[in-house]
Amino acid sequence: MNREDEPLDRWAARREGRLRKPGELKALTLGTGPQRAAHLDPGAPRLILEWDGFQWVAVTVVVDYAAACRLLHPAPLPRPEEQPASGKREGRHRKPRA
Repeated sequence: MNREDEPLDRWAARREGRLRKPGELKALTLGTGPQRAAHLDPGAPRLILEWDGFQWVAVTVVVDYAAACRLLHPAPLPRPEEQPASGKREGRHRKPRA
C-alpha cells in the first residue's frame, strides 16, 4: 500500500503527530547576523514566540539565553512528601513495640 492508497484516518493521525500544538513556544536571538545555535550568544536578548495554530506571535522579550530556557522549559513543581496520616511509623530501623 503506498501513500496514495492510504486511508484518510491513518493519514490524519500521521499528520496530527507532525503538527505544532497551539501554545508551543520558541525563542529567537535578537542579535546581529543570521540566526545561529541559541547557545552561541548567551548574553543576547531573546524574542519569545508562541504558535497560535496559524502563525508565530510575539509574546515577550527576555534578557538572555538562561531566561529563555527558564521560560521555555519550566522546572516541574516539587511534589509534597508523602507521609503517613498518623504519628505511627513502621520500618526496619524502628524497634517493635511490645
